[in-house]
Amino acid sequence: MPDLTWQKSSFCAQGDSCLHVAETADGVHLTESADPSRAILTTAPGAFAELVRSLKESHG
Repeated sequence: MPDLTWQKSSFCAQGDSCLHVAETADGVHLTESADPSRAILTTAPGAFAELVRSLKESHG
């Protein structure tokens, strides 16, 4: 996997329990801040957009 530019969730407090997101031509990649080089989940952009939409609706 190429070097990724990770963005940290805006809902993240201090510590190692944060979601990080990176986008490439292959899809949207998700990992946790405790070890961002491992356990990377990759999904299609549309699926990620649906997840974000669903989360916003459930917390809105």
